[in-house]
Amino acid sequence: MVRLVIFAFLVLVLGYGFSWLADRPGDLSLIWEGQLYQTRLIVAASALIALIAVVMILWWLLRMIWMSPYSITRYFRARKRDRGYQALSTGLIAAGAGNALMARKMAARSRGLIRADQEPLIALLEAQAALIEGRHDEARAKFEAMTNDPETRELGLRGLYLEAKRLGANEAARQYAEKAADNAPYLPWAAQATLEYRSQAGRWDDAIRLLEQQKAGRVVEKAEAERLRAVLLTARATEKLENDPAGARDDATHALKLAADFEPAAIIAAKALFREDKLRKAASILEQAWKSAPHPDIGRTYVRARSGDSAADRLKRAERLEGMRPNNVESLLLVAQAALDTQDFAKARAKAEAAARIEPRESAFLLLADIEEAETGDQGRIRHWLAQALKAPRDPAWVADGFVSDKWLPLSPVSGRLDAFVWKAPFDHVEKAADESTTISIDSALRTLPPVREARSESPANDHRIIELERAATIAEAARPSPKPPAPTKQAAEAVISPEPRPFFGGLPDDPGVRNPAAEPEPKTRLRLF
Repeated sequence: MVRLVIFAFLVLVLGYGFSWLADRPGDLSLIWEGQLYQTRLIVAASALIALIAVVMILWWLLRMIWMSPYSITRYFRARKRDRGYQALSTGLIAAGAGNALMARKMAARSRGLIRADQEPLIALLEAQAALIEGRHDEARAKFEAMTNDPETRELGLRGLYLEAKRLGANEAARQYAEKAADNAPYLPWAAQATLEYRSQAGRWDDAIRLLEQQKAGRVVEKAEAERLRAVLLTARATEKLENDPAGARDDATHALKLAADFEPAAIIAAKALFREDKLRKAASILEQAWKSAPHPDIGRTYVRARSGDSAADRLKRAERLEGMRPNNVESLLLVAQAALDTQDFAKARAKAEAAARIEPRESAFLLLADIEEAETGDQGRIRHWLAQALKAPRDPAWVADGFVSDKWLPLSPVSGRLDAFVWKAPFDHVEKAADESTTISIDSALRTLPPVREARSESPANDHRIIELERAATIAEAARPSPKPPAPTKQAAEAVISPEPRPFFGGLPDDPGVRNPAAEPEPKTRLRLF
């Protein structure tokens, strides 16, 4: 396009020049060796331009003839290079498709058509073909050779990193990733792997520094970088909590500024402030976190802020949290547990039933079982609530890669991934919760709740002894062989028609010291256990 514009411009200039000369006619005279040459000006200008054009054409012809050997060589070289790149492209496609035979064939053809030192992709194709064929030693040798070339160093390090991960050589993989991250922190795979390795080793300062480099290089988005920085700061604060509460407080509060809804950071910050006797500030942090998203760990930390508080004081603090988030399952369960500690069974039962009515889950029914055990001690009612807990959906927990933890961790113990734990129901109980949530309800559980049985003995030990005797008698009765039945008589037929009712737990214990009632006449009165 530029050449076309230049050509049009030159034509316009020449046209304008000729028109200007045509408007101003004149003669041109030249005396050379005593001869007078005279012509019109326009003819002389045309002849001069024609002469220049002829000279240029002659120069082009001479140059083309002179440069023809080189041009021919360059033509065949370019053709050969094009064939080599075509073979290289075909080989890379074959390697991506898993065709090792075609990839190896195209690699050999590419090496014959293109100089390997000028095209590093040939080494990559050969390494990929070796990997497909299972010749990992040859592939590693190719990747190591790539690391010596500045142009392919990063590619070679990635290949060596993947091979080390395949063999389970975590230390070698870590070294390759760190070397790549040091040379090029903008590489996502190297930076992420190095970040996880440094976090696993507890090198939180180095991990935070690398994250800042990633953020500056725009490898990660700003929101993701702030979230990961909050996780790293919280992990570092957790390690500092015992020996350096002030440092733990600074890290945790900084993490809260980066991620205001990060519950572990709020808990660590509050614990650090508790150690510094700054109860009001710690309570304020927990209250803000509770208002944002009620979490059982936040509630327990808030209620048990001071170890010297009585059960009544803890109940007041729990009720304060309930006032901030009323009609919430976590608030109701927290108040119910605190009321149980104060022996206020009516309030504990009411709050636990309200929580189960909002969301029938395992912890609510387990708490009702604890209330039943503390208030009545009735084993039947306790077993009833435990059975409901077994059928109810599981409570949310910290889950990462299928691993369930009772506390938050910065890294997944399964995959080593950073910020992998999420507060949710475990995976293996999601379908169960979806199937049974419609059938489990506190109202049906209350309707089927057995009544409180009267105490049968003044001592709990006697109660347990009676239960054991009843079980032994039942087992002995079931194991005793039945004698051959005699010929039926009229009295036996009447007995069969109207048998005497016998209680289920009415048999005697299987004890050698107890006399056989069949060998002695039946007494007029029988000792009953109930």
